[in-house]
Amino acid sequence: MTHQTSPRNPAHAPATPRDFSFAVGSRLTGPDGQPRPGRTGTITTPHGIIQTPAFIPVATQATVKAVLPEAMAELGAQALLANAYHLYLQPGADLLDEAGGLGQFMNWHGPTFTDSGGFQVMSLGSGFKKVIDMAGPKAPSGQGADDAVAPGKERLANVDEDGVWFKSHLNGDQHRFTPEVSVGIQHQLGADIMFAFDELTTLHNSRGYQEEALERTRRWAQRCLDEHARLTGERTAKPYQALFGVIQGAQYEDLRRKACGDLAAMRTGFPDGGGGHGDSQWLEHGFDGYGIGGALEKANLGTIVGWCAEELPEDKPRHLLGISEPDDLFTAVENGADTFDCVSPTRVARTGAFYTSDGRFNLPGAKYKRDFSPLEEGCDCYTCAHYTRAYIHHLIKAKEMVAHTLISVHNERFTVRLVDRIRVSIDDDTFYDLKDEVLGRYYAPKA
Repeated sequence: MTHQTSPRNPAHAPATPRDFSFAVGSRLTGPDGQPRPGRTGTITTPHGIIQTPAFIPVATQATVKAVLPEAMAELGAQALLANAYHLYLQPGADLLDEAGGLGQFMNWHGPTFTDSGGFQVMSLGSGFKKVIDMAGPKAPSGQGADDAVAPGKERLANVDEDGVWFKSHLNGDQHRFTPEVSVGIQHQLGADIMFAFDELTTLHNSRGYQEEALERTRRWAQRCLDEHARLTGERTAKPYQALFGVIQGAQYEDLRRKACGDLAAMRTGFPDGGGGHGDSQWLEHGFDGYGIGGALEKANLGTIVGWCAEELPEDKPRHLLGISEPDDLFTAVENGADTFDCVSPTRVARTGAFYTSDGRFNLPGAKYKRDFSPLEEGCDCYTCAHYTRAYIHHLIKAKEMVAHTLISVHNERFTVRLVDRIRVSIDDDTFYDLKDEVLGRYYAPKA
């Protein structure tokens, strides 16, 4: 896959928000002929373009687990998302900065994303890991919902007004994240798209706590934006890095809409380097895009994305954090999400699960021992072109790690290709036909 790079010369043209853009393409029309929030678009970054809707595979520690970056490019991934918290702990953000940034460090030549560490506020704090249906087990008797911790988990993060204290899952050391620290780490990591530091709540939290956390996230968002502008002006030799605000508010329509309005209205002053109109050396600018995150139930996914699409600026991209199931992808796109990420394709691959048009299947099953067909007939991925179910079944039984690689390549290709088809279907006005065909087959009862 060829990635287009920006012609801007960082040595002669200091980075400004003008180096990042989003252009809307085709718009989705519903079966009733009425416009829907879904659309196609083009995100332009200093390291290439992303045609949206797009699935962004997760490279948590500067690698998609078990898969080479070159293989990710070959299977059609347009960008990768890494985890700022994990890279801060190991090998260190300063090391990646010295290496030339995340992409250079991992030999990935396309656009990159980094999250803010905000997810760890929830996962390390409460032990609940799922973003979709993030309800988890009930809080133990006598324990308030706002203090809920998953059974068998230890609270490793504590939130205060200024930031979060983390206890490292690697060695138990204490670390401090604030909005300024998070943005500083992400600037060192050098991703094209970063996310503001936020507090991610769970569905256990009371309405009162959701309001409190949302207001804290709003204050943190402005601090992130101000620090982002300061560092952009300070690191003039580096390409521009876009900053996305993160929308929280759980299941509550008024909180989600308020968060969208608050973040959409935020501005700060960026050094413009003479690139603006007239003689102004400053550019008033807000967030470059928005992430839709937080606690939500699967059944309400489309509704919540739709609320946000109605409130957020039409000319800014919207990233939905943490989805990859086919029904969720169609729902997200239909309601206005442009990009999304998820670890699921590689996570389930490590259990031997593989995706097909007829659903998800588990390769360790005995019936695959003498099955010499590919993981999916007609799939154009490297794995399906060269290996059989029987061979990969053998690798799983023999506990050979390359099994994870082969299944992961297929699962990532399956997901990337599906979103590519969704994008084309919006252009062709065949979205709802594709949705009925894909979901009808994928979720059909299995014999």
